[in-house]
Amino acid sequence: MRIKRHQHFTFPSPEEADENGLLAYGGDLSSERLITAYESGVFPWYELGQPILWWNPPKRMILYPNEFKLSKSLRQKLKKETFELKIDKAFEEVIQQCAAAPRKDQDGTWITNEMQKAYIDLHNLGFAHSFEAYVNDELVGGLYGISLGRAFFGESMFSHVSDSSKAAFYHLTQFALKNDFDFIDCQLYTSHLSSLGAKEIDRAQYLEKLNRALDHQDLNHNWSNL
Repeated sequence: MRIKRHQHFTFPSPEEADENGLLAYGGDLSSERLITAYESGVFPWYELGQPILWWNPPKRMILYPNEFKLSKSLRQKLKKETFELKIDKAFEEVIQQCAAAPRKDQDGTWITNEMQKAYIDLHNLGFAHSFEAYVNDELVGGLYGISLGRAFFGESMFSHVSDSSKAAFYHLTQFALKNDFDFIDCQLYTSHLSSLGAKEIDRAQYLEKLNRALDHQDLNHNWSNL
C-alpha cells in the first residue's frame, strides 16, 4: 500500500516551475516526501552544498518497455549469457557505484551521502529497486530507481564492462513487461537514452500517463525472488 500523502508534503502546481523545470527548493528527503514527489511528477536533483532542488521539467524522457532497442551486440551477449542478471541483490552497492561513476562535464556527484541514505530507506520499504549485471559473481553494471503503481522511475546507472548497464536496463524492461508496467521514467533527454528507445513527451502528457499508472497497486516489496 502506498504511503499516504501529508498535506505539508504537497508540491506547487507544475505550471509554477521555471523554464528549466525547477519547481521548488528546500525540505528534506524523507520517504514520505520523496514518494509524494514522484506521485506528483517531481524528482530531486541537486549538488553538494545546494539546497534540495525539486524538478518537474517541461519535457520528460520515458521508455515504453516494449520499445527498448536491443542492439545486435547486446543481443549476442544476452544469448551467450555473458552477464548474470539479478534484481535487488546489491541495492546499496549499486547506488554507491552510481555515485562513484564519472560523468561527462560533471565534477563530483549529485548522489550525495544524504541522497544515498534516502533511497536506501526507500529500498528497505520496498519502493526502490536495483537491476544488476554480474560477471563471475562480480557486479559490473546496474541501475536503480523507484516503483509506484505501474511506473518505474529510473534514477541512475553505472557500467564497468561494455553493455553491462544496457543489460541491466534490458532486464528492467522485461520485468516491466511481465508486470504490466506502463512506462519507465528516464527524466531528462540524453542521446544514450534515445538510442535505447526512450522518447520525450510534454509535461501534460506525462502527468496524464503518471496518474493512470498510479491507479494500480504498488509492488512494494523486495523483488529478488520475482
